[in-house]
Amino acid sequence: MRRPILIHPDPRLRTVCDPITEFGEDIRALKDQMLGTMYEAPGLGLAAPQIGLTKRLLVMDCAKSDEGEMPSPMCIVNPEIVSRTDETAEREEGCLSIPGTFTQIKRPAAVRVRYQDEDGVEHERDFEGLWATCVQHEMDHLDGKLFIDYLTATKRSMITQRMKRLKRDRAKG
Repeated sequence: MRRPILIHPDPRLRTVCDPITEFGEDIRALKDQMLGTMYEAPGLGLAAPQIGLTKRLLVMDCAKSDEGEMPSPMCIVNPEIVSRTDETAEREEGCLSIPGTFTQIKRPAAVRVRYQDEDGVEHERDFEGLWATCVQHEMDHLDGKLFIDYLTATKRSMITQRMKRLKRDRAKG
C-alpha cells in the first residue's frame, strides 16, 4: 500500500522523531509500505516523518538499476552517526517532500552509522558516495531538518512559496 507523502511546508516535517523501542510485525509492515512508496514515487530514500509518522525510521536504496545493479533496500531504525570524514562531497539533492527542487549540498563524504534493522538487531556500517549523502539526508528528516535548510534564507523562502502554490494547486484538483 502506497502512503501519501507530505509536501513542505508541513509541521510534521519539522518534528524531531521518537526512538522506536518495540519491534515486530508493525515495524516490518511499515518498512514494506515505505519501500513501496519510495520505489513508486520514485526516490532513493524515505523517512517516516515524510508519511506523517514521528518515528526514527528510514528506508533507502541507492543501487543504480539503470547500471544493472540489483536492488539493495535498507531499513534503518534509530540511526546515529558515530563518525564522519573531514573530507566533504557536494552532490545534487532532491526530496520527495519538495518535488521538482534540486540543488547542490555539501556534506561529509563518508559516515559510519550505528542503527537497528526492522527486527531490532544492531548494526554499524560505513556509507560513502551516494549512499552517504542519502543516509545523511534521510537522517536529517528524523531531526526535523530539510535539505533546503542548508540554503540561504532567500532561496529557502522562494522554495517554500513554490511548495505552498503546489499544495494549493493540488488541493484544487
